[in-house]
Amino acid sequence: MSIVDIAEEQVKKNHARQVDAIELEIGALAGVEPDAFDFAWPSAVKGTVLDHAQKEIRHIPGRALCHECDCEFVLHEAFDSCPACGSYFYNILQGKELRVKSLVLS
Repeated sequence: MSIVDIAEEQVKKNHARQVDAIELEIGALAGVEPDAFDFAWPSAVKGTVLDHAQKEIRHIPGRALCHECDCEFVLHEAFDSCPACGSYFYNILQGKELRVKSLVLS
């Protein structure tokens, strides 16, 4: 629902009527289940400025940097270990994103 709030705020701020297109970035580690998101989308946007918007989602894979061996690796789950050394001490570099990348207003 915060996506709807952001869109409505931008429509009001820019004196527009609606959103024609929205581009979202959703990270693999953001806790968003893609199928559930797609299922909920029509109900969440019905009657809002996003009601007729074309939705594009850019999925961002998880990536991490190991503190122990400096290996940069793909992180499928938040609690995966480093594939090079087995350490669980790492910085998550990307994959937690959940953001509105762009809006096309009319």
